Amino acid sequence: MRTKKISLLLLITILVFANLPSLVFANEDNDTKTTKSEEKTGDYESKDEVIYGNMNANGGLEDIYVVNTFRVTEPGKMIDYGKYSSVRNLTNLTDIEKSSGKVQFQAKEEEEFYYQGNLKNKALPWYISITYLLNGKKIQPQELAGKSGSLEIQISTSGNDEVNPEFFENYLLQIAVTLDPTKFENIQAPEGTKANAGQNKQINFTVMPEQEEDYIISADVSEFEMEPIEINAAPYSMSIENPDTSGVTGEMQGLANAISKVYTGVGDLKTGVAELNQGAQELSDGSTEYKNGMNELNQSSDELINGSTSIKEALVSINETVQESTGNVDLGKLQQLPTTLREVANGLEESAKAMDGLKQDYSKAKSQLDEAMNGIPSYAISDAQINKLYESNADQNVIDQLVETYQAAKTAKETYNHAKRAFDDVTVALQQSSGVTNEMAANLNRMAAEIEKATKTMNELDVITQIQKGFASFSSDYQDFHNGLVSYTEGVGELASSYQELDTGIQKLADGTAATSEGVNDLHTGTKQLQEATSNLPGQIQQETQKMMEEYDNSDYRPSSFISDKNKHVEVVQFVLQTESIELPEQETPEKTDKEKGIWERFLDLFR
Repeated sequence: MRTKKISLLLLITILVFANLPSLVFANEDNDTKTTKSEEKTGDYESKDEVIYGNMNANGGLEDIYVVNTFRVTEPGKMIDYGKYSSVRNLTNLTDIEKSSGKVQFQAKEEEEFYYQGNLKNKALPWYISITYLLNGKKIQPQELAGKSGSLEIQISTSGNDEVNPEFFENYLLQIAVTLDPTKFENIQAPEGTKANAGQNKQINFTVMPEQEEDYIISADVSEFEMEPIEINAAPYSMSIENPDTSGVTGEMQGLANAISKVYTGVGDLKTGVAELNQGAQELSDGSTEYKNGMNELNQSSDELINGSTSIKEALVSINETVQESTGNVDLGKLQQLPTTLREVANGLEESAKAMDGLKQDYSKAKSQLDEAMNGIPSYAISDAQINKLYESNADQNVIDQLVETYQAAKTAKETYNHAKRAFDDVTVALQQSSGVTNEMAANLNRMAAEIEKATKTMNELDVITQIQKGFASFSSDYQDFHNGLVSYTEGVGELASSYQELDTGIQKLADGTAATSEGVNDLHTGTKQLQEATSNLPGQIQQETQKMMEEYDNSDYRPSSFISDKNKHVEVVQFVLQTESIELPEQETPEKTDKEKGIWERFLDLFR
């Protein structure tokens, strides 16, 4: 057996040394070329950095290395920078020198040159945390393999403030979780995208630049095992063509024109409401004066009735005395009668003057009331117009006030128009009462004069007979006048009481129009600001669209080196991260005996 081993080793040695001269000469030739190239400094047009990271199942970084790719334009000595714990040439067998954060190597051809640099204590631009819950309880991933139940995987990402923020602000994270459908059922990932990856299901999540996200995957799992979670990061870029906004801007121009018309309409409304408010305030003042006049008239009615009652009773008493006289008349008392009649006539004349003054005050108040009522616009606003106003963007409270004021003004005007005849009748009644009172006073004065004349020229019997007839007629006429005066004062009382309610409504109307006018002023100010803000709406839309496009356009972004800010011409920096898989440990298989091994396995055993 030992002889066979020696023979085999001798054979291999002969084969190796048979080619030794050519290898020696090749090395000598390479050394010559290396020496010549070392005398020259090389150059490159760009370099890429691909950062590979291995993570544990919870997302913690375990080791990290970088594959640097140089696009050589001039062979020769190259210098790169990075605090690597070790480096490895991936292009050829040439050694790479590393010292004090500087890496030197020889690029012999105008082609891509690759080398790997291993890093220690280098953090990623993101914190990534992966948490596992089984049946609602947190569980470590190494304890999860082979378990069954209701599973929830929580993935959280956030920025690492200790690393250059450039990558967090400009890079897109793509997270891919691969699940075996024979082990995972009822997979739910609300914010993820499901896709088929061969026989497996892949859940993909996308984290936009400058965003921190939390994602959840839930499923029913049996005999849990999971492949590594893959996380890739690259600069965000999206090819978006400038959208055609002509249709939108055309509609927005129509909206801007409509808003301008609304502003003009609100301006007209403001003017109309101001006129309405002025009319309502004048109506309020006139109504107050009218109400005071009615109250004064009503209060003087008692005095008027009392005075008229006294006159009526005096006339009745005088008439009874006169009628009972048969001829035995005391001419001395009869001669005093004209004086009494003139006193009654004077009282009636004073009453007539009071009525004239009251009539003037009433007429003045009524004139102001008429003017104020006529000042309320007679607009006919339909329900459709009111509904259209409610559908606009105007303040709903202001619209409610406008509608309430409009309805109150309309009601007040209609009520006044219906009651106007009663107000006119009061004027006529005052005028007629004053005329009748003056006429009665004149009749009494004439009667007094005739009595005085009769007592001088007629005998006593004729005088008494004539006096009896005159007093009987006068007393009867005054009774009718008194009854009419009582009816008139009762009507004035009812009118004064009814007008109190109307005046209360008018005062509320005036308060409402004042508040409405103030609200419409605010509405006019607001629509002015809206009109100014939307006058260039199409241009604003184009500007905002362009601004949004610029936010999504990352075409001018050029990444910096992740390894060292001394590195130049960096074109691509990419991160490729992967967690460890979670799987059941493999069972050891018993070692085969020599009889079970094939000839090739036994041949390899010679070198083991």
